[in-house]
Amino acid sequence: MTPLEKIGTYRKDLMDIRHDFHAHPEIGMEEFRTSDIVAGLLQKWGIAVHRGIGGTGVVGVLKNGASPASIGLRADMDALAMDELGAVPYKSQNAGRMHACGHDGHTTMLLGAARYLAETRQFDGTVNFIFQPAEEGRGGASAMIRDGLFEDFPCDHIFGMHNWPGLDVGKCAINTGPVMAGGGFFEILVKGKGSHAARPESSIDPMLTACHIITALQSVVSRNIPASKEAIISATRIEGGHASNVIPDSVTISGTLRCLDTEVLHLIRERMKDIATGIANAFGATIEISYPVEFLPTVNDPASTDMMIRAASSICGASNVKCDMEPVMASEDFSYMLHKVPGAYMCLGNGASQMLHHPEYNFNDEALVYGASILAEITEQGLPAR
Repeated sequence: MTPLEKIGTYRKDLMDIRHDFHAHPEIGMEEFRTSDIVAGLLQKWGIAVHRGIGGTGVVGVLKNGASPASIGLRADMDALAMDELGAVPYKSQNAGRMHACGHDGHTTMLLGAARYLAETRQFDGTVNFIFQPAEEGRGGASAMIRDGLFEDFPCDHIFGMHNWPGLDVGKCAINTGPVMAGGGFFEILVKGKGSHAARPESSIDPMLTACHIITALQSVVSRNIPASKEAIISATRIEGGHASNVIPDSVTISGTLRCLDTEVLHLIRERMKDIATGIANAFGATIEISYPVEFLPTVNDPASTDMMIRAASSICGASNVKCDMEPVMASEDFSYMLHKVPGAYMCLGNGASQMLHHPEYNFNDEALVYGASILAEITEQGLPAR
């Protein structure tokens, strides 16, 4: 049987697993129940389990044959800190927690591939099943790497995928090079001098200063970044003050920046600091700028991309694999793993669902078998049985 046929026989089991994850979402570094279930299933299927990697991360190791070659397959496990508004029977039971990005589906797909490979063992080498915590802005990939992920579980190539609303189930999209943006979040603390709002001349107004900074930040993309390089700076929150008649001592600007090139990322950071500092000096204020969360651009290795395209074409048909996907400006924690090990990242069709991070989003169960089968096929093609 092909991976698609064999994993198709698991369909009901995979749906039940996914629905259970969906009903019990856990945010980054709190995936204790999820990790327990993942570890228990891997052990049940005869896969060696290693826990506590990068916090709540789990790695399953399956060896077959004598080849020293190895492949890593990665899925993220965490949910988002938001309430679910949909009406599915397996709706979140944890208030303020929701699988609004489909990581419940990603984890289930990797479990499906693990079960198949453990049962069939039609490969020669080692496959590492990497269940990552804390993808949603909490640094789970970096935490696993710091804990020796690739020293203890070396991978010649590593692969991941993400469901994609609006792309038909059974189709996928990928490209070589940048597929998702780098960037992260920023905070600019503007410090001034407070006063009564009726006596602004006695103040150093951080609110006015912050407004000028927000406006000027837009010049970074329009005047410092080449038109051929995509970049975004969005100030999304300004916070300060407690009364309508008081000019506050300080104001905080928060937002996000995104780009597809690491050098551009460094340039944006430098220009943001220069502009914010210069404007603050002009108004007599000071600033402190920080980047509490950052992501590298997600960049696909050419050879690994070819491997993923061949596997996806075998499962879905070549006509259903779009090989020139436009990069998207969202970011992905998997970028840190791709920075260490050559690999590739693919978008998998989720059909006509709500968009990611929407309170009524739901992973499409029909995509489970396709995702699991592609991951299994990558392994069988990349570690061919002798």
